[in-house]
Amino acid sequence: MEQGPTSNVTPLRAGPDPAPASRRGGRSLPVLVVASLAAGAAICVSMPPWGWWPLALVGVALWIWLLDGLSARQRFVCSYLVGVAWFGPSTLWMWRLTAPGYVAAVLLGWGTLVGLVGVAATRDQRRVLMLPAGIVLFEWFHTHAPFGGIPLSMLATSQAAAPLRPIAAVGGPLLLGGAVAALGAAAYLAVRGRWKPSALILLVVVGVALAGVAVPLGSSSGSVRVAAVQGGGPQGTRFAEADTEPVLERHLAASRTIEPGSVDLVVWPENIVNIEGPFEQHPWAERLRREAARVGAPIMVGVVEGVGDTEFVNYVVVVQPDGSITGRFDKERRVPFGEYVPLRGLFESFAAGQLPPRDQIPGVGTAMVPTPVGDAAVAISWEVFFSRRVREGVRAGGEFVTNPTNGSSYWLTQIQTQQVAQSQLRASESGRWLVQAAPTGFSAIVDPRGRLLQRSDVGEATVLRATIERLEGTTPAQSTGDLIPMVLAGGVVFSLLTAEWMRRRSAVPTRA
Repeated sequence: MEQGPTSNVTPLRAGPDPAPASRRGGRSLPVLVVASLAAGAAICVSMPPWGWWPLALVGVALWIWLLDGLSARQRFVCSYLVGVAWFGPSTLWMWRLTAPGYVAAVLLGWGTLVGLVGVAATRDQRRVLMLPAGIVLFEWFHTHAPFGGIPLSMLATSQAAAPLRPIAAVGGPLLLGGAVAALGAAAYLAVRGRWKPSALILLVVVGVALAGVAVPLGSSSGSVRVAAVQGGGPQGTRFAEADTEPVLERHLAASRTIEPGSVDLVVWPENIVNIEGPFEQHPWAERLRREAARVGAPIMVGVVEGVGDTEFVNYVVVVQPDGSITGRFDKERRVPFGEYVPLRGLFESFAAGQLPPRDQIPGVGTAMVPTPVGDAAVAISWEVFFSRRVREGVRAGGEFVTNPTNGSSYWLTQIQTQQVAQSQLRASESGRWLVQAAPTGFSAIVDPRGRLLQRSDVGEATVLRATIERLEGTTPAQSTGDLIPMVLAGGVVFSLLTAEWMRRRSAVPTRA
């Protein structure tokens, strides 16, 4: 049963909803449609590569305004449009990866889920708290399902280069996204003249951000001179269309610019070595051994091995200067429709020519690789979008984080810029330095506060060099994971629903 438009129940203050029913009912369908698309578009362009981060707050505020007085069906339709405008443009790169998957993800997946968030937010004043809580719960689901999670274009991503980023050290991306939504609610309240609750929300968010700034970094157990190698080359080239040996040659050429003895660890990108059969027995392994011996430092390199006609493995190993190969870690979190096809039989019936012919075999190890200069938490490519993958490696003893990746086959630079933002968030959450190495960009060096210190250009051949610290210790986000934001969001929802249930119960007349 829908709550009436003049409900006296509000967690913000007593009294009726200040928006008269005539105002809520006076908005025409075209106004609602345009405003819905504008709200989603504002959130969209707050994301990389655009990065207009304040518009995330504007989009949420407009979304809250939209829901005022609408029925459940109307809230779903308007919020569905918000979701389509939010995720449609910001995930457009998926079109060349899988056009059917992109259409299904935007129209059936994200649009529908955001529509349900709008339904749950209610049409009365409770939506000011219910919508931010619903966004947190939606984004938690977003990181876990379907297909193990597709955490693209999350609200936290818009804040990786913004003043709110330190909140990630307190409660990870979910708390950061919730803070963005809460500030959107504060902006809405301020426009409506509700200055006290608006100021209270602002003070709480600023306080959490300052707490994130104050989170101490762990003690240093030494420094590491690291080099991230980017061989360069054309962007937007599919693996099936590429000759793999020139890719290896470009990275060897870039690596040879490193002076012997000048670094302690060299990080190469994901799947620079693409072969059939075991790497250790392949001639390319010997070329890597010679380069490691020349530099006088181990090389962490990404390898893809074909396994039969239908499968492959994707892993990193450390090639030592003495020729030994150690520390293998196989990628666990695979890219749906990129590295494997979920429900392959279903999708092959209408999109067989657009699907990858092989599926990656998922790894089962711990996301930490020991090296002679320290233990590295390793997130291979897509895995850096998942906080839990980096948390696992750090909890296993990772003193810094490496992210060997390969975005060379993707259209546009949306996924690459979002990945850099994710690397910034993972560094802030874990309190660790992070080194990202990509074959055609972007490669990056990020400090433990999440500040982007270096980033390469797309297509260039370069080597990023930095002296990073091996850090111990932890942060609240590293220790508690998603617990803090989930407890807060769940508590808001439970409190508001309980208050509504008690109000309705007390309104039922008792029998004499």
